[in-house]
Amino acid sequence: MKLPIHNRAFHYNDSFFETVMVVDGNLRFWRDHQARMREAAEALRLAIPAYFWNGELEDNLLYLARQHNSSKMGRLKLKVWRSGGGLYTPQTNEIEWLATAEPKQAIPEAGLIIGICQGVRTCYSSLSHFKGPHAPLYVLAGIEKQNKDFDDMLLLDAKGNVSELISSNIFWLKQGELFTPALETGCVNGILRRNILRWSQQQGIAVHQVIAKPEALLQAELVFASNVTGIRGIIKLENHTLPLDNERLQALKAGLQV
Repeated sequence: MKLPIHNRAFHYNDSFFETVMVVDGNLRFWRDHQARMREAAEALRLAIPAYFWNGELEDNLLYLARQHNSSKMGRLKLKVWRSGGGLYTPQTNEIEWLATAEPKQAIPEAGLIIGICQGVRTCYSSLSHFKGPHAPLYVLAGIEKQNKDFDDMLLLDAKGNVSELISSNIFWLKQGELFTPALETGCVNGILRRNILRWSQQQGIAVHQVIAKPEALLQAELVFASNVTGIRGIIKLENHTLPLDNERLQALKAGLQV
């Protein structure tokens, strides 16, 4: 594959991406992915072609998954960027895109041990709710995770409030009510996050999108991470052991079919 030297994703990160799971020949949560792509396109002022919405792109992504033995369970990555050249001021709002596919194993059942990231903080903006523009932040958090030998890192916002993990949203249950950081903390508005909130409300579970310090996690009955690959319990934060209500965790997984 060759990209032109003026590629705007390379020069300016003028782009976004979606990670989509293929399960049993279907794009899981595809309508939610389409909704987030619309949101990203509006924020970046990108002109997305009609075939992104009318079924043509979906058919082509599933064909790609079949060609790469990823139809039973696989992960697709769709990268979308502004075409043309220009400096900060672009020449066009039209797009180019690239999709890749690879087989994926089910995520482990073992609980996560996480640390609190010290090197970077999340920052709320009109671009922080979708994937791509703030990617270097997560790269640096990933390096810190590697150096400190944690499974993941808890990212805080500029005021020290809980925001998210490196590639997952974070939730906790307390007294039967569900809590997750508000988008104002700079967290990504994850696809599974949307579905967890929707399902919980349908089940009559009180849902709160909050501004909270890390200490709130220590008082919870269950803390878990979610992204499009699935849900995993969190069993330890730094040196603090967290309770794991496995019955509730499994009920959530069953309800969402992840």
